[in-house]
Order: sequence, then structure tokens, then C-alpha cells
Amino acid sequence: MTTYYQLHDSPLGTLLLLGNGEAVTGVHVAAGKYVPELAPDWVCDAGQGVLLSLRRELDAYFGGRLRRFSVALEPQGTSFQKKVWAALARIPFGETRTYGQQAQVIGQPAAVRAVGAANGRNPIGIVLPCHRVIGASGALTGYAGGLEAKAFLLRLEAGS
Repeated sequence: MTTYYQLHDSPLGTLLLLGNGEAVTGVHVAAGKYVPELAPDWVCDAGQGVLLSLRRELDAYFGGRLRRFSVALEPQGTSFQKKVWAALARIPFGETRTYGQQAQVIGQPAAVRAVGAANGRNPIGIVLPCHRVIGASGALTGYAGGLEAKAFLLRLEAGS
């Protein structure tokens, strides 16, 4: 299947948006960790379909007008990662959870570190809100887009 991409300006800097024509497969802060390199066979999407919808939703989210994304998602990962990422989608806008709480949600309370690792590899940042997961002490820990980006997103959702 063809991979389509767009670069999109945001308050977090440039975002790399990826899709397969039917669903979003990636949202990455370009200056962050685990950002895939542009492959020669990827096609720059000229603003059609799912990536156009994603851009509009991201702009509305950053503008404080969107609390829940509706674009189709198709994250690629292991079955465990997909379970963790599905649990992320259930964290309400403006709320946070700890890694331990997320491990309990997926029915694996001893898998706190594995949940943290899966969150770190979340390929669809912002939309699958791994920024809403914090340390047990309330500290902001780990975010592939950078801790400043995580803090920004949490402030945005808190309305401050």
C-alpha cells in the first residue's frame, strides 16, 4: 500500500503526517524521537483525503475548537502496542492517567514499563494522546515529541 505524507506547521513545530490513503498511520513532531525518514517511494499528498481531514482537525485542536479527533486511524505495531494505543484513545480530553493506571486498563497491571515503552513508540502522537500519560508522582515523563511539547499539549487541554 502506498504511504502518503505531508509536512504541517503547528505550535509544536513541523509535524510529519502519514497516511495510507484510507487512514492516518503517523503524526510525528519532526524534531522529536522515532521520526521515520522520508522514503523515496512515499508520495507527497497534495491535500486530498484523510491527510487533509487530519490537518483541519489538528488546526481546530490547536485552536481550541476540537476535543476529539474523528479521522480514521491505522497505527502499525505489535498486538500489545495496539492494545496500549487503544487505551490512550479512551483518556478524556483534558485529563491525565499514570502509566500504572494505563497498565491496569489493559488488564496487565505489572506491565507499567512495557506500557511506557509502547507509549513512547506511539506512531500517531497528539491524536492518540500519549501526552496525557504522566508519571505516578505527577511528573511529566517521556514524550517522543519532547517534554516541552507534552507540557504545551497538557496546558492547551487545560485551557491555560
